[in-house]
Amino acid sequence: MARRALITGITGQDGSYLAEHLLSQGYQVWGLLRGQTNPRTSRVGHLASDLSFVDGDLTDQASLVAAVDTVQPDEVYNLGALSFVPGSWQQPELVTEVNGTGVLRMLEAIRMVSDLNGSRHADGGRIRFYQASSSEMFGKAAETPQGETTGFHPRSPYGVAKTYGHHITRTYRETFGMYAVSGVLFNHESPRRGAEFVTRKISLAAARIKLGHQKRLDLGNLDALRDWGFAGDYVRAMHLMLQQDEPADYVVGTGRMHSVRDAVRCAFACVGLHWTDHVVVDPALVRPAEVEVLCADSRRVRAELGWEPTVDFPQLMRMMVESDLERLSREPVCGDLLPAAGR
Repeated sequence: MARRALITGITGQDGSYLAEHLLSQGYQVWGLLRGQTNPRTSRVGHLASDLSFVDGDLTDQASLVAAVDTVQPDEVYNLGALSFVPGSWQQPELVTEVNGTGVLRMLEAIRMVSDLNGSRHADGGRIRFYQASSSEMFGKAAETPQGETTGFHPRSPYGVAKTYGHHITRTYRETFGMYAVSGVLFNHESPRRGAEFVTRKISLAAARIKLGHQKRLDLGNLDALRDWGFAGDYVRAMHLMLQQDEPADYVVGTGRMHSVRDAVRCAFACVGLHWTDHVVVDPALVRPAEVEVLCADSRRVRAELGWEPTVDFPQLMRMMVESDLERLSREPVCGDLLPAAGR
């Protein structure tokens, strides 16, 4: 009998890649949707005939209990979140409700459906749970690279909420014996990334400028360093974490750092342009509390799970730029396609 997986955030970048991967592994895949009019269902439109959907909202406990009870999943992947880090300063309470307390609600839903009480259960219930933790939890990190034992010092409401979600997942694992794990994923991108994220903002701008639809690109801190990988690689790590005999948390990243300037240089080189002719630094785009350096120590996930990234940074940026060029060449010019970019 095919295993069942329930994915929150299935219409996001990671959710769409994870759904593809699980379907290729023979799973029945269900997606949690807050109403059937989700504007981003286009990301999984090509999979629609192979997916099932159930109503649910990470801010509504009763809906999550009903969803888990309906699906009776073997695995739950909690990817649902408000994921644009700078935007978390505009909606800190909502980010906390969804990214933090939402994790607790999903864990409670699993505990209730699994009938787990106040002591450790022999097998932790049947349902295995994956929480999408984030490198933003490290924030102002005390060491580089950051691994499973590195302390957290988040620098945004997003990072703080993710830190709560990470700790409450561990607490349910230790208290109830649940198979509950967190993947501390470093930045991962793709052509499906939202236009508000810096790598996609850059790839779109390079394509638009090449096609004459835009004149310049406004960016903030060009020196910020990140460990960027391909989202399609990272969802394989999520799945592997739930296939182990014992639950454990893992840091996932490439272990290589690149600056925003590197991303710009790669993207504009892909279209035969020099980035300095088109990029303008705007101090207003710098985060209130910037996270300067994030780099993964991914030795454990490589050694224990056999995970390796397959797409390097230059390949990733080229993939994104070429995808945007191809799509923009087919579509009419949209003035709001790239919000916050210079015109």
